[in-house]
Amino acid sequence: MRLDQLNFHHLFYFWRVARLGHLTRAAQELHTSQSAVSAQIRQLEERLGETLFAREGRRLVLTDTGQLVHAYAENIFGLGQEMLGRLQGRSAGITRLRVGSVATLSRNYQENWIRPLLADSSVVLTLESGLLEGLIERLVQHQLDVVLANETVPAHPDRPLHCVFLGSQSISLVGPSGRWASQTLRLPEDLDGLDVALPGQRHALRAQFDALCASAGVTPRLRAEVDDMAMLRLIARDSGWLTVLPEVVVQDELRTGVLVTVGRSTALQERFYAITTPHRHRIEVLERLLSLTPP
Repeated sequence: MRLDQLNFHHLFYFWRVARLGHLTRAAQELHTSQSAVSAQIRQLEERLGETLFAREGRRLVLTDTGQLVHAYAENIFGLGQEMLGRLQGRSAGITRLRVGSVATLSRNYQENWIRPLLADSSVVLTLESGLLEGLIERLVQHQLDVVLANETVPAHPDRPLHCVFLGSQSISLVGPSGRWASQTLRLPEDLDGLDVALPGQRHALRAQFDALCASAGVTPRLRAEVDDMAMLRLIARDSGWLTVLPEVVVQDELRTGVLVTVGRSTALQERFYAITTPHRHRIEVLERLLSLTPP
């Protein structure tokens, strides 16, 4: 089969059904009949010589070949959506940069990273947060331009990704200045029995911290574990407990003296990454941000 024999209209109908998993819903979205959608997919299957869907009850499930075709259709039509968005933005004289950030990443860090763009009136930012896997899925579907994360993503031949190391930061122990201004503690050796707030189990550094405490024979009194760094910042500021976190999370409170750094651990490091797709459309403002990071 040659490329000029592939009917992309049929492929588009297949893509919508595969994404929705339902013929009726796809037909409603496409403003056509269910029989018309079914006929389009049947013609695509005949052209490819492969079955793309199998029925499980009322649901349509992709076959192995269907999953392969769907992966390519995601790229084809995802790029088409990206192209239209870029052209619309260019005609309006703007550049839209779509940034995803994992929920466990400090919002202060994210703002610091995009700060060079905040004064640029030609740039429109779209900022999203969520779980890493969901953000990566949106990235490979060309719905995001870059994902900021505190962990890398395993390489996979069907999902090529490019990780740029943005830097790292030692983890600190912070506390309210009224109690801890003149004190220094070792992290984790001096935490035994003390009230602490920690990043949640999904945070990249939590396993490192727990392992350090176990090896030192130290058991802090856990008062809160928080995935969202914005909430952990509030806990650190208002609870009166000691909090283990990257200093960037509470940079404003440290600057104003509401909180003080009580200790640091060079054994604990949070690493920051920008994740992109290797064959992405090059956006000048994004390339500038990536060029400002360490090699």
